[in-house]
Amino acid sequence: MPSDAKILIVDDHEDTLYALESALAPLGYRLGRATSGDEALKQVLRGQVGLLLLDVRMPGVSGLDVVRYMRRLEQTQHIPVVLLTGFGPDHELTSAAFGLGVADLVMKPIDPWALRTKVRYLFDTHRRHLALEHEVRELRALLKDRTEDKGHDDEDDDAAARHRALPHPDARVPVQRINGAHTGELEQDRT
Repeated sequence: MPSDAKILIVDDHEDTLYALESALAPLGYRLGRATSGDEALKQVLRGQVGLLLLDVRMPGVSGLDVVRYMRRLEQTQHIPVVLLTGFGPDHELTSAAFGLGVADLVMKPIDPWALRTKVRYLFDTHRRHLALEHEVRELRALLKDRTEDKGHDDEDDDAAARHRALPHPDARVPVQRINGAHTGELEQDRT
């Protein structure tokens, strides 16, 4: 996700778009808007969307249709989606939505504080996930370059090189020695 990714708010009613933008403005994120499922898909496919707030029932392409399409494409299948509905609890909708992997289904009218909390968590978590994926790709490329530079074809040498290239997660934790710890005894606090 690019650093300039936005939260896309999709609803076919201007007053709802305005209310959602007003609720999310204090977060300081870039916000975008779309008034139809088609328009939302176009923006999502451009790669600038990091979270989607999506009305379920819209004329033409519904919110569920947008999610179904997004989940079939590798580039969009992990974008978090919060579905919004003003038609009250619906077990079929809930089942379909969570079956498609939406992050949440929120009933209108929406509590602005609760919405900001959910959006902040989902958007930031998605950004961290993508940053970690990017770091893993870079480390794998570095590892590949190192093993290719060595010119070894032996699998044992490659495995050893991979092991050396990536430090153990505890490698940054300093070793702490306590007097008597090598014999299994710990000094007791003398106060």
